[in-house]
Amino acid sequence: MKPTFIEVDRETLYLLPPSVQDWLPKGHLARFVVDVVDQLDLRSLKVSYAGRGSQPYNPSMLLTLLFYGYATGVFSSRKLERSTYDSVAFRYIAANTHPDHDTIATFRKRFLKELSGLFVQILLIAHQAKLLKLGSVSLDGTKVKANASKHKALSYEHASKLEMQLKSEVAELLSKAAAADKVDIPDGMSIPEELERREERLSIIAAAKTAIERRAAERHTREQAAYEEKVAARAKKSEETGKKARGKEPKPPTPGPTPKDQVNLTDEESRIMPVSSGGFEQCYNAQAAVDTVSKLIVAAHITQQANDRQELEPTLKNLAALPEELGTATEFLADSGYFSETNVNACEAAKLTPYIAVDRQSHNQSPWDRFKEPPPLPNDADSVATMKHRLKTTAGKAVYALRKVTSEPVFGIIKAVMGFRGFMLRGKEAATGEWNLACMAYNIKRMHALTIA
Repeated sequence: MKPTFIEVDRETLYLLPPSVQDWLPKGHLARFVVDVVDQLDLRSLKVSYAGRGSQPYNPSMLLTLLFYGYATGVFSSRKLERSTYDSVAFRYIAANTHPDHDTIATFRKRFLKELSGLFVQILLIAHQAKLLKLGSVSLDGTKVKANASKHKALSYEHASKLEMQLKSEVAELLSKAAAADKVDIPDGMSIPEELERREERLSIIAAAKTAIERRAAERHTREQAAYEEKVAARAKKSEETGKKARGKEPKPPTPGPTPKDQVNLTDEESRIMPVSSGGFEQCYNAQAAVDTVSKLIVAAHITQQANDRQELEPTLKNLAALPEELGTATEFLADSGYFSETNVNACEAAKLTPYIAVDRQSHNQSPWDRFKEPPPLPNDADSVATMKHRLKTTAGKAVYALRKVTSEPVFGIIKAVMGFRGFMLRGKEAATGEWNLACMAYNIKRMHALTIA
């Protein structure tokens, strides 16, 4: 029997005008993003429009484009524009309009600060939907590549050598210019152009050296404070025990830049950092505090520090600023990169029970070690000793185990599923806004998953 196929007809017109509501199935992520954005208060965006010139696109539509784009791995403004033609979901969001890439890029850059203010509004929507109630919070960080190449980094030593070389060439060119009628000048050489080129490079190098020197001064201030803290701690311990503190005496930090101190000429505020895959990249250190039950990000920021130790207190401030309706965080989980006595005390001052690993633990422990209870805690134990004891108990181990199934999967989804591995924008302020945008897109994607589960 001869088979019959469904006819492919691309020419017949629709009998009735099609509706964008017919394009997507119910429960689609694009529909969910539209619903969430419709609940947001966007007055801070809309009042910025003057009402003059050509009619602008509705900020809610452009915002929905960005949220859905970041949630599905479309970050470039040109790709977002193209998607409004190629993708049914993007056509639905844009209501069959096509904002150009300049409009999208300008909207994102212009309103980054206002967009970050929507972070809490999205958490409140999650709370109203009974998806979020603060309790245990896990903090972790991940390196996100800056929009700059590490090969555009200039070290202080190399900058000084280039500066000397260029100054020597400028002096030689000026000498040739002064004796132009006596000295043969190669054909095609324009001394004014050569001088201008070197003066421009000298200006760039001077600015780079100034930036490196400023960073070195800031680092010295931090290291000096840490040095004085260590000296005070050793003195206190010696006074309490009546014996000289063991170990080497801490060395005072050396002021000024080192030869290997660097600045990136493309994104001065980014830093070269070690990455988990090995080697080094030009990055920002992105931090996220995640609720252990809902797996929603409840606080986020970025830092220029490769080390995580100083990032606990900024996170505590962000948590303290959350609305009371979201509940109160009671437990704080973090890996050994966040451990310090100061951080333990900061958690307790914020009325959070700290579960911060003191060091890396070996894998494949025997069941006898895993379920072994520690000896009783001394009555005079300080905050650090109390936390160490807590982490050794069976109950404490169970709480701390939540960390590995909270923050790390979130970063895995953001990087592997959403595809957000690098910033589109440059500078710390812009990168902070973009990280907040990526975190909000993740939260909406997670809320959608929780809703349809």
